[in-house]
Amino acid sequence: MRLRTLLIWLAVVPTVAMGTQVAVTAERLLDQAEKLRSDVAAAEQVGAPLYTLMIDMQAERTATAARWAGADGSEGELRARRDATDLAAAEFRRLAVDPSRSFVDVTRLLEKLAGHRQRADTRNGSADSTLAYYSDVIGKVIQVYQQEFSHAEDAELAQASRPVVSMLQATEMVAREDTVLALAGPSGDLSYVGYDQFVSALGAQRYLHEALIVPHLTVRDQRAYERVVGSPEWQTKTRIESAVLSGHKDIATGIRLPAETGGWSAAHATFSVQMTTLNIDLARSVLARGEAKADELQAEVAWLIGGSAGGLLAVVIVVVFTTRSVLRRLDDLHERTVTVAEETLPEVVARLQRGQSVDPDALPTVSGDRDEVGRISDAFARAVAVSVDGHRELAAERHGFGLFASGIASRTGNLVSRQLSLTEDLQDTFGHDEALLAELMRADQLTVGMRRQIENLLILAGGEVPDPHTEPMRVADLLREAAAEVEDFRRIERQALDETSVEPSAISQISHLLAELLDNATRFSPPKSKVVIRAELVTDGLSVEIEDRGPRVSPERYEEMNGRLHEAPPYSVLAQNAHRLGLFVVGHLADQLRAKVTLRRSVYGGTSAVVILPRQLLVATDAQAPREIEPQARVLELLPAPAPTLALAAAVPSKPVAPEPAPDPEPAPVPEPVVHTSAGLPSRRTKALAAVPAAPAAVPVPALVPAPAPAVRPALPERVPQTHIAEQLREPRAQERVVRPDTATPEEVADAWADYEQGTQTVEEELRRDQP
Repeated sequence: MRLRTLLIWLAVVPTVAMGTQVAVTAERLLDQAEKLRSDVAAAEQVGAPLYTLMIDMQAERTATAARWAGADGSEGELRARRDATDLAAAEFRRLAVDPSRSFVDVTRLLEKLAGHRQRADTRNGSADSTLAYYSDVIGKVIQVYQQEFSHAEDAELAQASRPVVSMLQATEMVAREDTVLALAGPSGDLSYVGYDQFVSALGAQRYLHEALIVPHLTVRDQRAYERVVGSPEWQTKTRIESAVLSGHKDIATGIRLPAETGGWSAAHATFSVQMTTLNIDLARSVLARGEAKADELQAEVAWLIGGSAGGLLAVVIVVVFTTRSVLRRLDDLHERTVTVAEETLPEVVARLQRGQSVDPDALPTVSGDRDEVGRISDAFARAVAVSVDGHRELAAERHGFGLFASGIASRTGNLVSRQLSLTEDLQDTFGHDEALLAELMRADQLTVGMRRQIENLLILAGGEVPDPHTEPMRVADLLREAAAEVEDFRRIERQALDETSVEPSAISQISHLLAELLDNATRFSPPKSKVVIRAELVTDGLSVEIEDRGPRVSPERYEEMNGRLHEAPPYSVLAQNAHRLGLFVVGHLADQLRAKVTLRRSVYGGTSAVVILPRQLLVATDAQAPREIEPQARVLELLPAPAPTLALAAAVPSKPVAPEPAPDPEPAPVPEPVVHTSAGLPSRRTKALAAVPAAPAAVPVPALVPAPAPAVRPALPERVPQTHIAEQLREPRAQERVVRPDTATPEEVADAWADYEQGTQTVEEELRRDQP
């Protein structure tokens, strides 16, 4: 999972959780506000009729008790109370239509009101059972108040509504006392049951006032309550209650009440109205609180939604900016890392490998940031520093090894140069002896190969090929010089299709590059096959193609080798392919020359190496400019054509050959100083050959005829001195002190080279025949 996705999830999950919690809380608060508003609406709509029904039922109960006791005028009072009750019951039935609320219980009890009134009128049953019905209805009304308007969901409203319900219960207890006293009638006699009901109601109403009403009243409501209980009527009520408790008399049928109870009705009519007013005020205060609480809950929901939305918006903004900041820093770190990895570090490594200094500002530095991204950046900077230090140490070691290898190559090259000089001196001195000259030429070729290997070491060590040339060289001469570096040079066929020359500073490098390719072509092709090298001008410069008849190579192998040739491989690859140094040398030389070398399959099935030299290395050919030829090529140029091959059997010269007197000895030549190049390797000297001592004059050799075969064993052929020497060497030559200018054409040089090859092959064949 991407880091961007993780950061988004880290923001989305808390946001969704917070939004869900806000939604649930807002829904709960809205439900509570709706419940409060519903209770307030129900209290305003049904509460008042229900309270009126309770008061009227209490008054009808008292009137029924008085009618039962036979009090004067009770019948008219009862009729008036029943009419009031009927009106209140009808109003209640009209408003209380919600079946989900507890109004149904009161409605069901009201349906039995007519039956109980008939019992009271006919005095069917006892008065207690009839009065108990009224008490049940009033109790159910109080229970409805307690269930519907107590606001149990809100602690504050529940605390405020508690005095209202307690006040209703206390009012009911006082109303029961009034009913019991009315049931006593004019005689003032009560049954024991009636007296117990009075005492129970008195104790309950006093407990309710002291424990559940007064402690929970507000300051304003408490002052109103104190005005009611401090009124004379309430004091009369209290005095009568105390008189009933302490001044009653036991009689045979029950209890006789004291005469002070006569003032109860007047006092009750006054303080009951005051208490009812106080109770209504308390109920209205609770309803007002409920309405205000509902408004507060809605406002709280609005603030909650608005604040939560603002908080979520802030969280989203913070998360977006934080995510963008983190991702931007990570992207910057990624870009810097990629830049350092792909551009800065390779450039630094390349500069270190070239022995150049590195600017510390180009490398990432440790910033010391303490956050995670900063620490990652610092860790990468430390890793880069360690890598650069390692490459710096490796570059120093490689540079030191290069200096060491250059020193070894310089010393070895000096020895090789001295050996080449000695070989040239031997060639100059003993050039009249074809066999010895051939061996000297082979030694010279091996020495030249040694020099080329030393130059390979110098190139791989980071040095340059020594270049003694000061004048441009024609392409034909360049091909000849490259071929002369190869041991099996006889198999190389040169074709210079265009006349052009090469810059002096690049002659040795190009010659070395071509020599490596030619050496590879001769070694990996059949011994008797030809290797063709041709040069011609193309659009991009000079094209030199070397074609051999070697074995087939797979396309994958060509691709691998061309990869090494097109880009100089590192030394780690060189160390793993130490047996294939030629490709590495060619790749390094091509990189230095800005040339392109490509290997491909030739039409003959072998390998064709195409070298494209840039035009910057070419110059126009001067037709009058003298050609520069390597000493070895010069020797081959001066060698005469060999004598024709003769069939030897057993021949004896017709007459002895008289040797001519030897010429005067030549003074000992003074050794020339060895010239070194800027790279420290000795430059092979280019000088004119010393005069070759004159050979004795040769006498004509008669034609050899085969002799008769011996009976037992044929005689071995006998070699006659001076028989196979070239015509140009048979006559004495004067010693030359001055080097003559070279006037030979390329065709003459090629002919001399062919004559030399033919003569050398003839000598080698005869030597093999002479061996027993």
